[in-house]
Amino acid sequence: MLLPLNDVLAVANAERAIQELQDRHNEWFLARDGGAPLALATTEFDFSVDHRRLIFSSWTETGSRSWRIAAWSWTGEKLVLEASRRMGAEVATLELVPRASAKAIVRSIAAARQARCEKLAQVVAQTSVCESSAEDPRLKSVPLAKIESATLSPGMRRDQPGRYARIIVRLTHQRIAVTATVAKSDARNIDSLFSSALLWFNRLQSRPRRPYIERLLIVVEHPVLEAARQRHVLLRDALRERIRLWEIDEAWQQVEPTRPFERKNLWRKRLTRLPAIAEDRIAEQVKQIISLAPQAIDLVTSRHGQTLRYHGLPFARVRRVMDRDRLWFGIEGSRRRLLDEYHEQDWVKLLRDLEVYRHENCRDRRQWLYRAAGEAWLESILRRDVSRLDPGLIVAPLHAQFRTSHGGPTGARPIDLLALRHDGRLAVIELKVNEDREHVFQGVDYWRRVEAHRRRGHISSAKLFGEREISDESPLVYLVAPTLRFHPSFATLARTIAPDIEVYRFDIHENWRAGVRVVRRERVNG
Repeated sequence: MLLPLNDVLAVANAERAIQELQDRHNEWFLARDGGAPLALATTEFDFSVDHRRLIFSSWTETGSRSWRIAAWSWTGEKLVLEASRRMGAEVATLELVPRASAKAIVRSIAAARQARCEKLAQVVAQTSVCESSAEDPRLKSVPLAKIESATLSPGMRRDQPGRYARIIVRLTHQRIAVTATVAKSDARNIDSLFSSALLWFNRLQSRPRRPYIERLLIVVEHPVLEAARQRHVLLRDALRERIRLWEIDEAWQQVEPTRPFERKNLWRKRLTRLPAIAEDRIAEQVKQIISLAPQAIDLVTSRHGQTLRYHGLPFARVRRVMDRDRLWFGIEGSRRRLLDEYHEQDWVKLLRDLEVYRHENCRDRRQWLYRAAGEAWLESILRRDVSRLDPGLIVAPLHAQFRTSHGGPTGARPIDLLALRHDGRLAVIELKVNEDREHVFQGVDYWRRVEAHRRRGHISSAKLFGEREISDESPLVYLVAPTLRFHPSFATLARTIAPDIEVYRFDIHENWRAGVRVVRRERVNG
């Protein structure tokens, strides 16, 4: 039974009890809504009380997350948390399982994924592989003869089960690699699938065993097919010819090749016009808040109002209600409060905490206010002067968290920064502050979306950059990260992208919070 945290005493008791549990175990597994577990050391997460709310914070390979805990329970085997974040927009059930009792859970997940991998191997082996040749581009069928291997990809950590099938099938004179997602399939994870598949394929091709593996089949479910096609068509021609997309039915009983997809198909899809940029009205109260720390506080406008951020971290939101501007404050994971005389002390404390901990010279580098939203912090620095990254970029206007669409089956995400160069070329800027294997494919997917709107003239007609002329050339892709935070596979994946898409790597120095300085810039897919 979950214990609600509806008063100060309940929060204090919960923090004390959970801290005792945390001290007993050095390693845990974190699962969200019954999903795949993520291994955590006890130093990679903590519980704290902020504004009389219990906050759970974690720092993993996927980034930092902070959740407000509304209820909790300890079953004797796992810690169950009823959590929310993003001001209640995202709700989840989190389970923290000590490593000792989590081994059985991990084994069962691994067994289920392995069974699905073997089932896929059987289905593929009973079908046929579609080939094409330079002389005859039409497809021809060659029956499969033998399953050589069917295993899972490595997990994020050594003790975690992998998410992807690694299957090799043997024909008379060739061997073919097959991969697919054997965990929950989601279009938002398509960049991860392609990154993993291409790295595996690259390793297989470097092995001397004959017959050589020169073909890769990527098997996807129908909801993911469109997103997979959009990535596949942006690969280099020579690589794309060796990779085929297959579709598997919902019951995983039958697979079939998909129709060929060409680059021109990307530009045929109907798109909603981008709204014209309107001049934002800034309330006097907002101006007063910004004046408290103008070098740290910025304002972001969305469809539903305005958000105040402290070095990229949202801490207050302004909404117009009944012809009046109302301001709610609270950091991610905590309860929003209306800024009025009853909550004045909480507001002052929040600003003081941000000033102390959300600062480049903060002494406590493990404090979650310092570690949270690192990419947003980097973005806020560049928003003030993007020419620090490239002197050829105009400083304003500059569009942060720019959306080319809202939602959709391919899981469209906002673009970190959309800028314009003095020569009229657009620049799509994707920022990372931690190693991220999907860095390349995320940036290239943003290029695809911006290029589709540019070709239709939507960017010019919406006057995103005022009266400046947009060049009749495709956008540039700028992938930015601290020098030591580029993923080890970055160069390999960058070389898979078609050379007509200009992708650049920008290395910035490690102490970027004190000011962005580019230490290296190079074209990575020429």
